[in-house]
Amino acid sequence: MTESEEILVVDDEASVVEVVSLYLRREGFQVRTARDGRQALAAIHERLPALVVLDLMLPKVDGLEIMRRLRDDPATNVPVIMLTARSQETDRIYGLELGADDYVVKPFSPAELVARVKTVLRRSRGPAGLQQEGRPIKYGDLVIDPLTRLVHVRGQEVELTATEFNLLWFMASHPRQVFSRDRLLENVWGFSDYVDPSTVTVHIRRLREKIEVNPSQPQRLLTVWGVGYKFEPGMEA
Repeated sequence: MTESEEILVVDDEASVVEVVSLYLRREGFQVRTARDGRQALAAIHERLPALVVLDLMLPKVDGLEIMRRLRDDPATNVPVIMLTARSQETDRIYGLELGADDYVVKPFSPAELVARVKTVLRRSRGPAGLQQEGRPIKYGDLVIDPLTRLVHVRGQEVELTATEFNLLWFMASHPRQVFSRDRLLENVWGFSDYVDPSTVTVHIRRLREKIEVNPSQPQRLLTVWGVGYKFEPGMEA
């Protein structure tokens, strides 16, 4: 972590903002806060944070709309950890589909949230050894470059979140190897405890929509029923 890493905490509950900010500052992070969706968007456009801790239930502009706007603009494609209530399972899945990197269910442990923040930031820089590898992976019309963190499919650049890129890179680096969802959580997310394995399912679905010719009949990211997922390289370029 560096001194420049700033976290934006967005929640309309004063107690949540106060406690989360306290724990983050204790770990050396700079913290800005917003109490509603409009304040959050203004803060993000004023200065891009390293990560956003985002409550879904917000006045003026809700968390899902904020997620949508962040992911629609490559300039604001920052890591996001959602804060959700247990009754918001549908919204939680939708948030992941929009591109959230992780979620924490209320009520939560502030220490656990800080640990998640550190993990997501570390993940946003790429898996250990990825930058040192340096060589792009090329399989047919799919090119994955670890140095620029760019992905091209059929000659067109594809926008991926940090987590989507890391998941694709990890699976493409182990072609035809079958991974359970728990194994993927451990290797890509950095942990498997307290995380719904459906998080992996959602990210696989998003990746298929971005790299497959026909996402409903994938040729690259394949489901191995009852086990997990694997990457099928096909013909290497």
